[in-house]
Amino acid sequence: MKARRRIAVATSVVATAALLTACSTGSNSDSTSDDSSAAPVATALGTANAGGVPAAITAAGGTELLTTAKPEGVSAQYGPLCKGADLGIAKIDFTKDTIGWAQSEKEANPFRIASTKSQIEAAKAKGWKLLTTNAQSNVQQENSDIKGMIDKGAKAIIFSPINSTGLGDAIAYAKTKKVAMIPVDRNITGVQGCKDVGPQLGSDFVEQGRRAADAMIKATDGKAKLAILLGASGVNVTDDRTAGFLDQLKAKNASGIEVVFQQTGDFTREKGKSVTETMLRAHPDVTAIYAENDEMGLGALAALDDAGKSGIKNVHIVSIDGTKGAVQAIVDGNFDAVIESNPAFGPAAQAALEAYVNGDGAPAVTITTDNQYDSSNAAEALSSGKAY
Repeated sequence: MKARRRIAVATSVVATAALLTACSTGSNSDSTSDDSSAAPVATALGTANAGGVPAAITAAGGTELLTTAKPEGVSAQYGPLCKGADLGIAKIDFTKDTIGWAQSEKEANPFRIASTKSQIEAAKAKGWKLLTTNAQSNVQQENSDIKGMIDKGAKAIIFSPINSTGLGDAIAYAKTKKVAMIPVDRNITGVQGCKDVGPQLGSDFVEQGRRAADAMIKATDGKAKLAILLGASGVNVTDDRTAGFLDQLKAKNASGIEVVFQQTGDFTREKGKSVTETMLRAHPDVTAIYAENDEMGLGALAALDDAGKSGIKNVHIVSIDGTKGAVQAIVDGNFDAVIESNPAFGPAAQAALEAYVNGDGAPAVTITTDNQYDSSNAAEALSSGKAY
């Protein structure tokens, strides 16, 4: 798998707000609700400041869109440049010192497997010593994991936050110990790059939602009874992918696509299947499903298959992530499109860490580039290894 992943293109500065919505951090596990009436409602992203920077990026510590040359796989970067010395963080000897990688969720999800693999392979290529942990979708455990790695001597932590609000304890602890903190994937509400943590890297989740809406409009010719499988509650990824999708339907005047069902699927295949089973009983006439990650989409496909309704001739499916299973489903005629959410943060995050502590600084916010798959390129994505 190529390590180009999560620096998503900000095709519009407003869309870029997805990455750092009021400063949160990839797919997650807060409390969920089985009541479709409790589904998240799309909210406004906030207006840009005088310099054209979205309010969410400003909240995350970005104050200006940088126009300097971007690294491969990066679509947008926002300054200022963060320097570890400004937070009292000493230079790191990467030939001797230990670095930590804190994974937030169970590695049953291909996205999580790929993101950890990316960190391990990038560190190995550099000759770095890397401690790794997995919080198993438990926020208290992730706080404990990060603090534990610091106590073992880690000079920096690259981490994927489990949710947008629960890692204040670990961040405060790292700050007192002068340890560099590099968030990837999800955002952390109320935390600014350069001030509370180091540079932050992630995809534009609103833009992913918009692209999913465009793919759904194309697949259905703008007419469908649509079910939305929402991600986990309390996570900016869910809110942003929902807002981007619904806003784009409205912007494209796709009034023929009627949303008849929304329910949390927790970003898991099992929940995606059970929620779809419930949906089919209440809405047997559904003709399209938007799944906010591939695992839920594949769970939905299993439910449709059991009901004799699999295949895009019966129910269209668009999902987000870019895993092999979902891309294969395009080839098999069961999915219409998959919007990538690149998990391979290893090279970009580790390069940002080096610049942050030992170099001239790293941008406060980096948006990574994501691909998109449909029947025109799905087979090639599988054969080339682009799909993870």
